[in-house]
Amino acid sequence: MADHNENFAPSAEHLKAQQPSGDGATKPDQPPQPTETASVSSSSRDTKREASWPSVLFYIHLNILGVYGIFVLFSHTSLITCVFTFLLTLFGILGVTAGAHRLWAHRTYEATALLRFTLMIFQTLAGQVTRNATERFGKRSALLDCSKSCLQKLNRKAHWGSIYDWVRMHRLHHEKFRTVDDPYYSDKDFMHAQVFANIRKLSPRQEQLLAAVDMSDLEADGIVMFQRRFYWAMYLVLFVLLPINAPLEYWGDTVQAAIFVAFSLRYLIVLNVAWLINSAHFVWGLDKNHKQSDSNMVFVVTKSYWPQYHYLLPFDYQSGEFGNYGSGCTTAFIRIFAAIGQATKLQTITTEAVKRGLTMAVDSGRPIVE
Repeated sequence: MADHNENFAPSAEHLKAQQPSGDGATKPDQPPQPTETASVSSSSRDTKREASWPSVLFYIHLNILGVYGIFVLFSHTSLITCVFTFLLTLFGILGVTAGAHRLWAHRTYEATALLRFTLMIFQTLAGQVTRNATERFGKRSALLDCSKSCLQKLNRKAHWGSIYDWVRMHRLHHEKFRTVDDPYYSDKDFMHAQVFANIRKLSPRQEQLLAAVDMSDLEADGIVMFQRRFYWAMYLVLFVLLPINAPLEYWGDTVQAAIFVAFSLRYLIVLNVAWLINSAHFVWGLDKNHKQSDSNMVFVVTKSYWPQYHYLLPFDYQSGEFGNYGSGCTTAFIRIFAAIGQATKLQTITTEAVKRGLTMAVDSGRPIVE
């Protein structure tokens, strides 16, 4: 299972047009120049994304177990386990939306150390494990050798889904939005962005672009770097052991409820919600063929214009992940913590500012972002 966008590779006509003319031109009976073939195959190799088969198998099993968890939820699960699972699910989603996305990826507000630590724990409860980590951790050698040095080596080489790794991928997504270099296929369709992007490795070109993303602000954040260093241990304790052990140990629920509801069903929900952050523009986006007759600054408050606004001005803390603006659980969460002084410098933009920006952009010819 591999893919690449043929439009990125130079076409035969384009290569032919670049060949020198006159005496130096290639004769019809001459074989094609090796550089042409090398260029095409190099571009193909650079943009090709192979399947991560351990990830494919892992997500197939997770979907089966999670769907079965819906049946167990209504048949073998106590009320306290339902509440416990709901809270862990909510915390995991907030860790990605209010934490990794709005705080660390886009810096839409500033947070105290206490709030950042809380959001770091919440993001760990989201259980983000990327395709590279799944593949490396699935190798037999990694499972047999459980020494500290081996785990540290795995942690350095794999993208584990920590805040640092999630933010780096999301920043590349914004930088290359709707191009072939976007790791979340924003130039294709919803299924590519929601599903295929998470079961394929990055192309060599995308790996190079990912390494070039500026992460200096997160590298200066001790809480983020602490989580990145110990993510494997925190993942096992907080995300795997806690949800399974708590229903069995503390209130004597069934094994089915612990494994299929508190773990599998919760994992399935949180993962898909987190993935939706990078693919929601296909669901709530404005149809590029649809032209509004009365649109000036409506994109600020209307759901249909949400992706255009978020990808234009991502620093606005009120821009929701799922098509909403100025409302929703994550926005309310940030406002509550702002009210008690834990979140400060909330960035947003007013309707008047949008009107002025549009006017100045038209008058000066400068980009509206400026």
